[in-house]
Amino acid sequence: MKILCTLPMDPAGLALLDPAVEVVVAPDAGAETLYKMIGDADFLVVRNQLPADLFERPNRLLGVIRHGVGIDLIPVESATAQAIPVANVPGSNAQAVVEYCISSFLSLARPIGRMDTVLRSAGWAPARAQTANATELAGKTAGIVGLGAIGAGLARLCKHGFGMRVLGFQRNPRNMPDFVESVDLDTLLSTSDFVSLNCPLTPATRHLLNADRLRRMKPGAVIVNAARGPVIDEQALVIALRENWIRGAALDVFSNQPLAPDHPLLKLDNVLLTPHVAGITVESSRAMGIGTARQIVQLMAGERPEHLVNTEVWDRYLARRRALGQRP
Repeated sequence: MKILCTLPMDPAGLALLDPAVEVVVAPDAGAETLYKMIGDADFLVVRNQLPADLFERPNRLLGVIRHGVGIDLIPVESATAQAIPVANVPGSNAQAVVEYCISSFLSLARPIGRMDTVLRSAGWAPARAQTANATELAGKTAGIVGLGAIGAGLARLCKHGFGMRVLGFQRNPRNMPDFVESVDLDTLLSTSDFVSLNCPLTPATRHLLNADRLRRMKPGAVIVNAARGPVIDEQALVIALRENWIRGAALDVFSNQPLAPDHPLLKLDNVLLTPHVAGITVESSRAMGIGTARQIVQLMAGERPEHLVNTEVWDRYLARRRALGQRP
């Protein structure tokens, strides 16, 4: 058995695999590299965007596992058409993302990082001047778009940890925590001091925050995006930040990744930028690695993985295994 990884798996996950299993890490996640390597892999571990036609190339794949949560990196419909099961590790990095979002709120409210930089480069008085617009979270309003595991966790921390009023928006409000006020998106944006995007990327959420909605926000508001880049119209956001429609933003995800060296966001001083790491901590990496490896072991044994995404594929998958000479 051979496992192809787009990026390395956590050692805790590797320890669960049979030593006889060959684990190979692709030298890069480019389409041509994956096209060349997919043919002799039995399992694919995904941490990067896959080419949309990857599974249409000759392959013997018995499973695709997302080393994480978001399955938008995987062409699931294509995998389903090829009778390839896809699984992920839901909840594995929720706490890490929650803490990233709240730390971004704090960093935008009180620019401690900038104070440190200015203190080192310009001295005491200029660094103290950075507190001119410093504010506190207590008593402010947090608006959370998407109240899944991450959004709900962030809502609890905002409400019970910082004494914030919490507004929530999601298309199905029935599972909203009882301490979150369910509102429409425009009300959330026009009322909130701190907005966090924690929704999946779907056709309905692509450019959910466009120029019109950015203009509806309070001038002193900030946005945190640790969901997916295209949830925000990036060009409109650049204008909003440049022209101070809003106070600032913290972005962990972008429309195109990696972020281009000449991207206009890099020239703005009212935005915090991180390279898609909100969900990566020692603890979450271990949980993602173990969850990934556990489901590979299940699939190797012909067992249904605990977090199968394309459930409709299972019967055809078992038939495909038999055709490949694998025991069901």
